[in-house]
Amino acid sequence: MERDAVIAAGFGFREGAGVESLADALQAARAGGPAPEVIATLPAKAGHDALRALADRLALPLRAVAPDGRPTLTTSPAALAAHGTGSVAEAAALAAAGPGARLIGPRAISSDRMATCAIAVGETL
Repeated sequence: MERDAVIAAGFGFREGAGVESLADALQAARAGGPAPEVIATLPAKAGHDALRALADRLALPLRAVAPDGRPTLTTSPAALAAHGTGSVAEAAALAAAGPGARLIGPRAISSDRMATCAIAVGETL
């Protein structure tokens, strides 16, 4: 039985990020590419009001996922020190899209630099 691949948008963001910062990062990450089917971030960030508002606005499920050790395309020293991954957005996207997922590009940063987003596509099973 074949299943469609999951397209996940992973987010990293500062505590003060608003829904528009997140939406801006998502738009930049997509750059005309596929629309996400799920939004993801680290468990510690999943309850953030702005992220929940974005998930509601887009009518998408929100998943709290832990980085699974796969390499990211970008490395932020701050993310590495705080979360053990080079990019929270990229790690969350990969984990939410499942085994064999690949990033469609490096994370994108919102214009106000408050949020990052990366898109990953899972394998078709």
